This record gives sequence, C-alpha cells and structure tokens, in this order.
Amino acid sequence: MTLTDRLTQRQHGARNGVGSAAALRLRVHRELLAILGPQLYDRRTGDAALEQKVRETINDVLARDDSPLAVADPARVAAELIDEILGHGPVEPLLRDPDITEIMVNGPDRIYVERFGQIHHVDAAFVDETHLRRVIDRIVWRVGRRVDEASPMVDARLPDGSRVNVVLPPISLDGPMLTIRKFAREAFTVEDLIGFGTVNQELAQLLYACVRGRLDIVISGGTGSGKTTTLNVLSGFIPANERIVTIEDAAELQLRQEHVLRLEARPPNIEGRGEVTIRDLVRNALRMRPDRIVIGEVRDGAALDMLQAMNTGHNGSLTTVHANAPRDSIARLETMALMAGLDLPVRAVREQVASAVDLIVHQERMRDGARRVTHVSEVIGMEGEVVTLQDLFVFDHRAGFDEHGRHQGTIRWTGLRPRFLDALADAGIAVPAGLFESSPW
Repeated sequence: MTLTDRLTQRQHGARNGVGSAAALRLRVHRELLAILGPQLYDRRTGDAALEQKVRETINDVLARDDSPLAVADPARVAAELIDEILGHGPVEPLLRDPDITEIMVNGPDRIYVERFGQIHHVDAAFVDETHLRRVIDRIVWRVGRRVDEASPMVDARLPDGSRVNVVLPPISLDGPMLTIRKFAREAFTVEDLIGFGTVNQELAQLLYACVRGRLDIVISGGTGSGKTTTLNVLSGFIPANERIVTIEDAAELQLRQEHVLRLEARPPNIEGRGEVTIRDLVRNALRMRPDRIVIGEVRDGAALDMLQAMNTGHNGSLTTVHANAPRDSIARLETMALMAGLDLPVRAVREQVASAVDLIVHQERMRDGARRVTHVSEVIGMEGEVVTLQDLFVFDHRAGFDEHGRHQGTIRWTGLRPRFLDALADAGIAVPAGLFESSPW
C-alpha cells in the first residue's frame, strides 16, 4: 500500500467512524470532556497538574475500552492522546524530530517538512479542518494572540522559541495553513557553519576579525537561506565586555554573552492598539547606551534609523536583509530607508548607506539544500550617484556537482584586497596571515 493509500484510508476511516486511531481518539477525547470538563481549558491549572489529570483519565478510559487498538498498544495510544490534547496533535512528533527544521501544514491532510534543506511529504494528518483549527487556536491562545476570520493572519511563537505563521480563510483559499520554523535548541557555532560548508576556515577567520574590528555588517539572502543562523554565529564574536542590544520581530538570537538586552516587537492588540515596531525599538535602543545593536531583520523604515545608528558611533552593528544579491541589498536598504517618510533625496540615502555599511555577506540556499555564503562584498563608497562594491570572496560554481547532486565548489578569494585592512590593523585586529596573498581563482 502506498503512502497516499494509507493516508486516504486513515482519513476515510476517521470521517466514517470506522474503528481507526482517529475514531478512538475522538471517543476518548469526548469522555475526557465529560469527566474533566472546563479543567481542560482552565488557565489557572498548571501544565504539570493538568497533564497528570489527563494522563490518569486517559488510562482509566482506555482500560474500559475493548477496541483492538486500545488493547494492543495502550501506551502508544495514551502518548498520542497526550500530544493531541495537551500538545500540537500530529505535528508534535515532528517538533521533537531534531532533523526537521520547518513544518508546513497546507491543510488537514497535507503536511510537509524540511529535512536537511529538502522538502518532503510526511505520513501524518489532522482528523479534519476543525481539528487543525483547534491546534492553531491552542498555539495562538498560549501567546495571547488572536486569529479568526476578522483577523486571518498571525505570527506567534511556541514556548521553545519556534516561529509560527497562521493564515486562515478567507485569505487562504484552501483552508487553514500553518507554518512552523523550528528554533534550534542549541545555538550553532562557527565550527558548525564550517562543517555545514556555509563558510570555510579562512572566511570564518576573516569574519571574526571584521566583527572584533567593529565593522558594520549586513547579511543578505533569500527566505530560508540561513541568514539568522549566520547572524547568530557572528554575534557570538562580539567581545563579552560590550553592551549588546538585540532587536527582533520574533526572538531567535541566542547570544551567550552576559551583557545582552533583548527587545522584541509587538503586534497590535484586538483593538488595534499597543503595537511596538522594529523602528520604535531601534530608536529606543539608542537611549540604552549600547556598544552594539544587533537587528534580526530590517524590512521597513527602521532601515533609516539603523543607518543613522551606524553613522553615529554605534560601529559594529549587525543585521539581515532579504535580497537576491549584494547589489540588491543596497537597493533594498535605500527603498526601506525611503519608507520612513522623511522625504529625503535619494542621493542622501545612498550616502548614508555608503557611509554606514562596511561589509555585505550574501548567503543562498543551493539546489542541493545546503546553505552557503556565496559573496562577501566590501562597500567602497560613492562613485557619482552609485554606491560602489567590490567582491572579496565569491562562490565557485564552476566546480560542478558530485554523484549525489551536491555542490563541489567553495568560496574563494577574488584577488582584491579589502580597504578595511588598515582600519583593522589600527584597532589591533589581526587578519589570518596569507589570506590575501595566495593565488586568486
């Protein structure tokens, strides 16, 4: 029997009440409601106490149930019911799988995951659309958010920090959609990035020197290219004696330094009030005496405030931006700075960008699923009306693929010496010996 056949059979059995796991879960769930009643949804009941009550009640109900499924494996059925009632239903095991980085629910019977950079369909399904809505409501309720037909889109966060996006009808034409980007339980290190092939040893040493030397760095790339992971690693290079303010739309950074102040944006409440934007947080951060400002991502007029912070003594700031290439990231910063609504001339904005940003690290998700840094570009300054860049390192795509379809290339020096070497030398920061003396490609 194929995966599709098994999934279809499971859904058919659930919808027709024929002795399936879904039907058993439904029966036990109804008995739990009859026995525990409002206690299942009482916010005053602690999670541990509620789980104990649910577990005891499930065991009692299963002991009285004479269905073959309940008799054959009561422990497994009880575990599934705990996931269903107190967890996130069929996605709970996926959340526990360390190899899965993203979970995409496109409807009650279409669940996909990203594993090692590749998207796969999984043999899991919600009973129906109502079941999926119940899990969605549980997620957003726990973080004090609201999602319904009047407010059909929401960003939320699971207790472990995983990012959640929900889209409901009428915006979603094919039913509720749930996307979960899982939060890494342990922060990646630079050794991990080298092991993944994101950077090589030489480039990692150069980026370490650039962060320690307080260069302003922008990490660019597309969705899912690994920008935040690289930002997290580069943030770890900041000296422990500096005061760091992090600003994020959804908290993902895991800085290990002691003197870190974490700020998170807040959406408006049900009445449309109380919103705190990234731009609000950037302006407030300037009053908090930061040595460094680390912004998870700029996507609006906050770009102008960030550029001004970089130009007014907060050197060494780090951020990410969505872009397809280093040159595109400059254009994106210009556009977002103009969104601040201050009616600035384009040249003035470009001069701000050229003066503020020192280095652009561009990252891509390759066809084989690997995340690689493909460009490291230095911002030189202005040449007429154009912000000028020079590529210091570029990924060698000419190396081709191996028999498994993986890129064999690596990022290589272009032969151009960066102009910031003198600034690093003045700051007493050593650059790896011979890094800019070997033969370029």
